[in-house]
Amino acid sequence: MKWFKRKTKVSSGPKTVTLRARYDAAQQSAEYARYWQHADGLSAASAMTPDVRRTLRNRARYEVANNSYAFGIVETLADYLIGTGPRLQLRLPDTIQCNWVEAQFEQWAEAVRLTDKLKTMRRSYATDGEAFAMMTTNPALDTTVKLDFQLIEADRVETPIQLMGDDRFNDGIEYDVYGNPAFYYVLKDHPGDIGAVSQDYLRVPASAMVHWYKHLRPGQRRGICELTPALNLFAQLRRYALAVLAAAETAAEFAMVLFTKTPPGGEAADCEPMDRVELERRMATVLPEGWELSQVRPEQPTTAYRDFVKQTLCEICRCLCMPFGIAFGNFEGYNYASGRLDHQPAKLQSVSFRWGYQKMEAF
Repeated sequence: MKWFKRKTKVSSGPKTVTLRARYDAAQQSAEYARYWQHADGLSAASAMTPDVRRTLRNRARYEVANNSYAFGIVETLADYLIGTGPRLQLRLPDTIQCNWVEAQFEQWAEAVRLTDKLKTMRRSYATDGEAFAMMTTNPALDTTVKLDFQLIEADRVETPIQLMGDDRFNDGIEYDVYGNPAFYYVLKDHPGDIGAVSQDYLRVPASAMVHWYKHLRPGQRRGICELTPALNLFAQLRRYALAVLAAAETAAEFAMVLFTKTPPGGEAADCEPMDRVELERRMATVLPEGWELSQVRPEQPTTAYRDFVKQTLCEICRCLCMPFGIAFGNFEGYNYASGRLDHQPAKLQSVSFRWGYQKMEAF
């Protein structure tokens, strides 16, 4: 078998046989070298630098804002995970007390708009790769509990210029000697604000900050955009749609071409190459001698457009662990069982919030 290489060594003693396993993906041929030329051995922190994450965030936000499929997928992720919002359900001997606490929680969740904030965090999780929520006290709340959540965009969590160079700080987070987050540094002004040059910051204890992101690699400290593997595919979808539309418009326009079969120097009338002639509707005219009139052939890729969109969306929704029917927003061709199967999971992705029961002790 070509997957194994047998090497026989002949010596004065007994014959020895050495088996060496071989991996095709580890070969150094010219073809493989070109294909894997961008592979590197960077650590998680070096691969996910602030500049890299900023570029991915900006492109993901742009794509979601301009691509209806990307926008719908992100909205669906938020709706399926958060739904109508969390509900508190207690099972204690005192039923009256349980009902009172549940009613108080529902009143508080509505006052702080908990459902809307959680959906916004899920959208940020998809486009920015992470979501931040700072726990604060809001005296204006008309509830017994004054706990509130202030959402913070990922751009604001970064190490201020005056604190750079200290090993304790890493990308806006200060760690203790055990490697646990101790404080988060939040800029008071968003770096994207017009005229925002201030480096004033808030030093928020880790116990008062919710930092939600997916751990993809050991040593990772910040989140990477969830749409990263699909960003190029979203761009291809829009480019292909524009190309198909341009082809259809060209075929639908009233365009004619004059051509002649007479060889150069023949008896055809002289015509200026690439000259333009305005045509009118219901017009009868006489062509120059030796020339014929032909309409542009209406060839366009509309027949393959639907298959291209469906196949590309299949690849996009796979990295998000989302069924195709939900991502496509169309269950055409499904039977009832297949549609139910796509909606079977209660949530499309297994995630967890770092809320902790100790943060709800006010109840």
